[in-house]
Amino acid sequence: MPRFYPSLTAALVLLPVLAWSQATPTPNRVDGYGAPSTTVPSPPDPSNHGETEVNILTSYYSQDGNHSAVEGGQGTQQLTDLTPTIILNVPLDSVTRVSANLGMDYYASASTDRIDQVLSSPSSHDSRYHLDLGLSRQLADKRTIVGVGAGFSKEYDYISGNVTASWAHASVDGNRELSVGAQAFFDRATLILPVELRRGGGGEHGSGFDTRQSYNLNIVYSQVISQRLQLAVSTELVAQRGLLSTPFHRVYFRETGGSFGTARTELLPRQRYKYPVGLRATYYATDLVQVRSFYRFYNDNFGIRANTIELETPLKVTPFFVLYPFYRYHTQTAAKYFAPYLEHSIQDEFYTSDYDLAAFSSNKIGLGLRYSPVYGIGRFKTPFGGRVAKFKALDLRYAYYRQSTGLTASLISADLSFTMP
Repeated sequence: MPRFYPSLTAALVLLPVLAWSQATPTPNRVDGYGAPSTTVPSPPDPSNHGETEVNILTSYYSQDGNHSAVEGGQGTQQLTDLTPTIILNVPLDSVTRVSANLGMDYYASASTDRIDQVLSSPSSHDSRYHLDLGLSRQLADKRTIVGVGAGFSKEYDYISGNVTASWAHASVDGNRELSVGAQAFFDRATLILPVELRRGGGGEHGSGFDTRQSYNLNIVYSQVISQRLQLAVSTELVAQRGLLSTPFHRVYFRETGGSFGTARTELLPRQRYKYPVGLRATYYATDLVQVRSFYRFYNDNFGIRANTIELETPLKVTPFFVLYPFYRYHTQTAAKYFAPYLEHSIQDEFYTSDYDLAAFSSNKIGLGLRYSPVYGIGRFKTPFGGRVAKFKALDLRYAYYRQSTGLTASLISADLSFTMP
């Protein structure tokens, strides 16, 4: 089912490399404004001493609330999500690297369990599998990196393919860089309706198919202002066409009430355009303290306007141990098609009671730690010709999220970094 994978999003914040081969864009509940993460950074630097890099990521996400879109804006939003992922970055030669991102998401949700109005139905859990591949090459000028990639993901009722391309160019002195990335996603969804709205009053989940295409353009310009200050401005333009509604989201109307069988399925326009603009600043206050800040303004043709502020302050406790507390504040207006339970009229052309599209504010606070000794945490032999791998670094991160609608969430994530000559 097309849905958000919040734990992956947190991993993107933790490891930008994960965004290089990202899966299908889906509504972003933790970030709030309903926009997919479209970041396509520069491909990994090909000149990393010829080492193969391996990152093993895992995260556990848990949320709860009482505004389930499956039940028309009321009912439990309880959900848990587990996401193991492996990212490989392999040098082919001194200027060319290939990357691979392989993983899965396993979720269990009391909310989607109500699609069938039967506890522990097949809708209560699902798994998504994804594989993304990338190729990057440093050009002869040593200042330009180009990349291409493609990916695929699949779950019970949703199949998605994507292609990506990127270009990044640095100035001669290395103080400026412009990067451009583009992604195209091609999705096919099985239309799963609430049980009472299916033909014959039940039966099989599937009720035909529909498609969606998403085209994302990400532009980032970064500038070194001084020895201590770096700035970057970015835009993430998104155009979507096709199925933007979720067929198993119910909507109840004031004229017909909330009795069983009176709902309709959510209906949204089949085109959406998103225009975020962001500004990022990194200030090296001392050799031991950094201040990383980010502001983003978001606007779309659904009527949502949002403002997001992030702050992260890495503190070097020892030469090898860093703590980084972080905070994020987000506020947004409601989509013009949103109304709570029983507040829509049957005369409305479009309608949704999904609180991802409601007006709200949210706070996210957390703490991360990174341990990365110069010579690594440990070494061990691998089955690949007896080559020795180095356990290079460990990242751990915890975040707590609270929304003014009552939704709360917790996320624990880990990243284990390895290199192999």
